[in-house]
Amino acid sequence: MPEIARFYGLIIKMYFTNDKNAAPNFNALYGEYMGEFDINTLEMFKGDLPPRAVNIVREWAVLHQSELLEMWNSQKIRRLPPLV
Repeated sequence: MPEIARFYGLIIKMYFTNDKNAAPNFNALYGEYMGEFDINTLEMFKGDLPPRAVNIVREWAVLHQSELLEMWNSQKIRRLPPLV
């Protein structure tokens, strides 16, 4: 799974599937925790990330939502800046 960003111990990745009905999403990893986020709503729909990590991921994703959606649609991954 290609890495998009890394900050505060979080790793953001995106995985593409052949399922054309899959909602645009990205994954966040934090130690042994993982969460899958819907790009359109920025809600975590799967996983067990701690609430503080979820808030940090959402804060970052708000800044890069259009870029994440563009990557999902084009299936071309690029690095995005971390949350600072």
